[in-house]
Amino acid sequence: MLSRLNPLNHTFALTVVMAALSAVLLCSCVSIPPEPHAVAVPDAATAGLPADIRLNGASAWPDDRWWTRYGDAQLDALVDRALQASPTLEAAAARVNAAQSALVVSRAAAGAEAGVTADANRQRYSANGLFPSPIGGATVNDFNVKLQGRYDFDLWGRNRAEVAAAAGEEFARRAEAAQVRQALAGSVAASYFELQSLWALAANLREQATAQQALLDDQARRVAHGLASADAPRAESARLAELRARIAEADASAIGQREALRALLGHGDDALASLQPRPLPTGQAALPPQLGYELLARRSDLQAARWHVQASMSRVEAAQAAFYPQISLSGSLGLDALTLPRLLETASRTFFLGPSLALPLFSTGTLKGQLGGARSARDELIATYDQRVLDAVRDVAQAAAALQGLDAQARQQHEAAVQTEALQRSAQARLRQGLADHASTLQADLAVLLERQAGLQLDRQRLQTEVALTQSLGGGFHADATAQAPAPTQMSRN
Repeated sequence: MLSRLNPLNHTFALTVVMAALSAVLLCSCVSIPPEPHAVAVPDAATAGLPADIRLNGASAWPDDRWWTRYGDAQLDALVDRALQASPTLEAAAARVNAAQSALVVSRAAAGAEAGVTADANRQRYSANGLFPSPIGGATVNDFNVKLQGRYDFDLWGRNRAEVAAAAGEEFARRAEAAQVRQALAGSVAASYFELQSLWALAANLREQATAQQALLDDQARRVAHGLASADAPRAESARLAELRARIAEADASAIGQREALRALLGHGDDALASLQPRPLPTGQAALPPQLGYELLARRSDLQAARWHVQASMSRVEAAQAAFYPQISLSGSLGLDALTLPRLLETASRTFFLGPSLALPLFSTGTLKGQLGGARSARDELIATYDQRVLDAVRDVAQAAAALQGLDAQARQQHEAAVQTEALQRSAQARLRQGLADHASTLQADLAVLLERQAGLQLDRQRLQTEVALTQSLGGGFHADATAQAPAPTQMSRN
């Protein structure tokens, strides 16, 4: 028995060796198309803001719960509620789960495969067919139980590259989910500040309308006593009508903004039932002294783009590895019998073991097309990443410059308000001394209210710009919270 098996074993081993040698020889003849051109990845290490863009106050990056720095409990509750059950966040979480499942599938495909099969069948064989009697013309049963396995030798790294690509996509989805969370928080904060600004503007306009009505009544009394012409009240009446129209506009805009905020929360009619007007907060924006790599680490959209690039590079590696022979080893061990009682007998055992070699001899065109497509997709993602890096620095610079300009305007507006309030006090003092009429005081009151309205408009713009700056600085995200990876400038093309 051994004398018969030894030659078979020798032949089997010789076949394996010859297959391996053939694979090595064929690999030396593989011709992978060269890279058509190079795409550079930007170096953001020196990215920063010009010297003429600086904000007053301490330098810092926003933290993860940046909206709490405004000290508004209503805003905190709204953002927390939105982040708890938002359909947008649920969709992002579903995409993360799908990417995780794809990674599990890729890892499973890259390892050894094993499984157990069992089947039973009954078949009648033709008496005039391939099998002679007693099989031919008979109806027989067949029972078998088999343990099968297969292992692919990942000599060229194709499986590893596919797993790396799936992992990159998972990290990208996680970063995108963080981006959705920060964008939602920013939208809620911006909508809330807009609603509070509209309420404050409407309240100011109502004060103006009250003062304008008093001025109109004063003019009417003057006309009744023959101290003014009949045309004098008409101008005041026109101004009052204009103020009332602006009040109606502000009220309608506030209702629309309230419903926009309700939609962001994703809850029912009770979501904003207890919301009350609050004074607009003062400026809370901070700007880091340098951007560089820190900006890339804190922008979740840039992290997502970077991971998409990393995944595309791994897909290029997998496409290159497809040009080489694929070697695998398959085997099975089982039991096979024509009757169920004899299935467990020793004589029913079967086994199989054999290597396989897949050579891409006649599919070069397909492989080249697949490689070219993978390279083109990678180049597109690298170019997109490049542009996003430039856009990120631009977003920070523009928001910071806008805030810097609003600061300058606010200082001038504050000076104007101080002077206007001084004139109001002077008019009130002259009225008490009998040196001015009531109309002069009312005009001074209206001037103060107009300056306050200008201040409200500046506060409104500043709050919206602060939210935009926070978002452009990453909104509290940091790459360490998602995954570690090489710096963006280490991304190279295969």
